[in-house]
Amino acid sequence: MVEGLDNVAFVTEDRPDDGSLDLLGLYDGVALTERGEYGYGELPDRIVLYREPLADVSRDLDELREQIHVTLVHEIAHYYGIDDEELHELGWG
Repeated sequence: MVEGLDNVAFVTEDRPDDGSLDLLGLYDGVALTERGEYGYGELPDRIVLYREPLADVSRDLDELREQIHVTLVHEIAHYYGIDDEELHELGWG
């Protein structure tokens, strides 16, 4: 569990809706930095990992584990309001 994550579901899907192999993961929600009033009853944000694209960019099981780790860090950062540019500057882009 990552401290501070609240009301977030982690799911896996085969591929993105468009069928591409380009997207490894997706944060589907409203970043903490952009939320207004937040209370009870909201559906959870989602962090999606796409199985086929992750497998496609990985040569072996160790590389797959590393890709999953990097993708999770990337998508969790979006939950906290960190954009792609800042992630790149931090070495996670």
